[in-house]
Amino acid sequence: MEKAKVYFTDFRTRLGVPLPEKLQKLIRRAGIGDIDMKDKLVAIKMHFGELGNIAYLRPNYAKAVADVVKELGGKPFLTDCNTLYPGSRKNAIDHLYCAEVNGFNRVTTGCPVIIGDGLRGTDDIAVPVRNGEFCKEAYIGKTVMDADVFISLTHFKGHEETGFGGTIKNIGMGCGSRAGKMQQHMNGKPHVIEEKCRGCRRCASECGSDAIFYDTGKARIDQDICKGCGRCIGACSFDAIENDNWDANEMLDRRMAEYAQAVCDGRPCFHISLITDVSPNCDCHGENDAPILPNIGMLASFDPIALDQACADLCLHATPIRNSQLGDNLAKPDWHHHHDNFLDSNPNVCWQATLDQGEKIGLGSRQYELITMK
Repeated sequence: MEKAKVYFTDFRTRLGVPLPEKLQKLIRRAGIGDIDMKDKLVAIKMHFGELGNIAYLRPNYAKAVADVVKELGGKPFLTDCNTLYPGSRKNAIDHLYCAEVNGFNRVTTGCPVIIGDGLRGTDDIAVPVRNGEFCKEAYIGKTVMDADVFISLTHFKGHEETGFGGTIKNIGMGCGSRAGKMQQHMNGKPHVIEEKCRGCRRCASECGSDAIFYDTGKARIDQDICKGCGRCIGACSFDAIENDNWDANEMLDRRMAEYAQAVCDGRPCFHISLITDVSPNCDCHGENDAPILPNIGMLASFDPIALDQACADLCLHATPIRNSQLGDNLAKPDWHHHHDNFLDSNPNVCWQATLDQGEKIGLGSRQYELITMK
């Protein structure tokens, strides 16, 4: 079987050639022009960043992609679905405001922003999951599914639950409605290890459902209220919060791949990923810690699994940045070295499961040919 082609270029450029222009050259070389976009509605799925977070992709990159789509005769729009947790993207009004504050509007991107699952995150459609093992149908934002062509534009970074936030997470979790996000998170309900808790209350400030209390001076999670979003795990600096279910993160990863299958199956798709500002946690946080790895480059492919695998491989071979969460962990004298930059940054993750499940159900292949472009 022929290996999937993944096209790569680094962030070096010569005088007079802006990086967005280099991105356009990359996606043209990767074959985006092979898609018939004439008069087609083209969804460009990306993350607009939480208010306070500045690690998300700049709007300039979105405009570069949208301009190519328009050159090909398509009608592009940027989209994302509302969040499961309370925050600055929990409904379409707040989400659009957040996007605009973070620089995403018609002038900066050359196309409109449309929230994929409606005003309150309930405008979804049940989509069958081909070969799905854990999800027979996925609840996807209706606007996402109404598009004729689907393009993912991903900020590749670390993640406190999934190891990395790449193309599959951008599509699977990002295109799920609130009900869809709940379905993907349904295995994970964390609990507090009391002897490790310092009572700093940072986890409560990050909680997605107001489920954390301090009636004994230590954090306590109400399991009936908890939605399993896992933000508290990433917030805790003392490893005092863990999943009750040992396989919760693995099941999240596998369901996420099945959701991505539902979004992509049966229509033209193209995928772009930028490994830059590699923060240890998701862009859904209202802050971003220092990058754990250096900026690596831009990649594009028709195969989302191959694309994530290529990005992961490049990150695994990159040198950790000392002044970062990853660097701090590796510097601890008693640290158990995983020799895996994602695991050494967030030791509770199971990132391989995402790619394993995606390949298993036919979403793509982990075998790829990396084609480097200057």
